Formats: sequence, structure tokens, C-alpha cells
Amino acid sequence: MAGKRLGFFTRLLDDAPAAERYRLAAEQIVHAERHGFDSAWVAQHHFHRDEGGLPSPLPFLAYVAARTSRIRLGTGIIILPMEDPVRTAEDTVVVDLLSGGRLEVGLGTGATPETFLAFGLDKEQRTEIFARNLDKLHETWSGAALGHEQNRLYPEAGTLPQRTWHATFSAAGAERIGKAGAGLMLSRTQPRSADRPDATLPEIQHPIIDAYLANLPAGVAPRIMASRTLFVADSREEALKQAERGLNHVLNRFVASGHRIADRSLAGLIRTLDTHVGAPEDVIASLEADTILPCVTDVVFQVHSVDPPPPLVLRSIELTAEKVAPALGWKDTPAASPVRLAANA
Repeated sequence: MAGKRLGFFTRLLDDAPAAERYRLAAEQIVHAERHGFDSAWVAQHHFHRDEGGLPSPLPFLAYVAARTSRIRLGTGIIILPMEDPVRTAEDTVVVDLLSGGRLEVGLGTGATPETFLAFGLDKEQRTEIFARNLDKLHETWSGAALGHEQNRLYPEAGTLPQRTWHATFSAAGAERIGKAGAGLMLSRTQPRSADRPDATLPEIQHPIIDAYLANLPAGVAPRIMASRTLFVADSREEALKQAERGLNHVLNRFVASGHRIADRSLAGLIRTLDTHVGAPEDVIASLEADTILPCVTDVVFQVHSVDPPPPLVLRSIELTAEKVAPALGWKDTPAASPVRLAANA
């Protein structure tokens, strides 16, 4: 992890009412900054509280920006087909200014079929809509006239367009992201195909990285983020106890999303759902076996779907920063530079 940025990610899934979820997530991000994390990321989800608790990530990040000073703040992701791209451009610029230029803008197409219906959209057209809205977003950020010569973005976007990231599950998506010169966001887990049910997550994601790098314009530095499920506890027993409770709680949701789970033992769930869990020495060994991590510029950890109680989330953040990440080469230095957690090649 030497040279890489270390990140914390939350979907705001604490078992609490919405206001308490937001308070807890803000506390977690402040705690991550205090322990040297370079970035913090929040997801956008509409309507379905068990998938994610935050429909409006930019107002939340503006609030967190006022409580932090150094940590970079990212959206992972904004579901762009469901947004007005001109308003997204305006909101991101304002949050970027309020945060002192710390905003990272992750974008994606979205996946939950029912959600598209609320916005009058056809899920099957999400890629086309995403591309159209992305073009309009960048046009707005560029300062182009919008319908009238006097309609130009204010405040100006500055370097914000250079801090966009796109999420994908596929090599085809990575090809488009590479051509766009954006950052590539890799998922913490994803379903295996019917013809490769036992494929490891690195086996699935290496072709995605290869497609991205092969299509990146000359002179554009790669930005690759790997999200990973990580829960660290003071003891292996405590970690496994929380993993058993959490992973079994969301098991049916993973099956519904396409995961094939033949082994429903705890070890089987940990393996199939790509979970790094245990005492510090356990997760260090587990992460060392992940061949994707040496290839990326950013590693972003989340406690989902273990989802331990809030005090244990804070303890996991501490142990990650104090024991796990340093053992893998990460050094706690100021996160003002655009990239730090690069390859150990």
C-alpha cells in the first residue's frame, strides 16, 4: 500500500433512524480523518433503506466538510441517470468550494430496477442516459453557454472535472472509462458468471483493469480505486461473531442480486462475498493475497456487509490505520497530494 491513498466508505447502513445514521456516518468520517485516512466516500441510494441510507450525498458531504479539514470527500456513487446534470454541476462546484477543493465525484449508472420507475426511466436505457447526462455535466463544468449566451456555470468548476470517477462491473465499461480519462472504481464484490462460478474477485477484476489501462489516453495518469469489505477487531473471535451475524442478515439480498452461494457456512460466506475479516494479523494476510491491490492507486475499505455496532466500526477504523495499513506499506502523511496507498511492483 506504499504510495496509495487509504479511504473509508459508508452506505450509511447503521441500524438506526435516518438522523442517527447521518450523525454516526459523520462521526466515522471525522474519526477516519483523525486517524490519517486520505479519503471518505458515501453512496447514493433512493428509497430502499436496507440498501443505503442517503438519497442526497452532496448536502451530506457539505455538512461533513464543515467538520473536517483534510480528508478528501467523495461520492461513491451519484446515480447520474436520475440527476439533472446542470444541477449536479452546480451542486458539486459549491460543495467543492465549501470543502476547500476536497471533493471527488464518483458517478455510475445505478442498478436497482424499481428505482428507475420513480424517475420515469427505463433501466435498460441507463447506459445511454448516463452517457448523455455525462456529456452535459462536462459541458456545464467547461463553462459553455447553456441555452443562452449569458447562462454559464457559476462558480467555475476549476479542476473538478479532473476528479471524476466512474464505477463499472465490466471490461466494456472500463474501456469507456479509460477513453474518458476518468478514474476507475472497482466493487468490493460482484456476482460470478454461470460459466465461472468459482472465479476469485481478482480474476474478475484484472481484465477490467487491463481494459481501462489499454484505453487511457496518452499522458493521463491512471486512477484506480478498489473497494473492499474489511472489518478488523481486537480478536478473531469478535470479528467472526460480527461477520456471522451481519453476512447472514444480508444473505438473501446477495442471492437476489445474482450471487451463487453454494456454501452457506461462515467460511463459505466470507469467501463468496469477498470479505476480509478478523484480528489485524488475519486481515493483513488476507489483503496480501489480493493481487488487485498492488495495481491500484486507492484502496477504500467499508464494514458492509458485516455492519458491526457503531463502537466497533470506530475501532475497526483505528485498527486499520494503526496496524493493518502500515503493515501493507501505507504511511500516515497529509492527504493534500492527489494520489498516495501506488503499486508495490
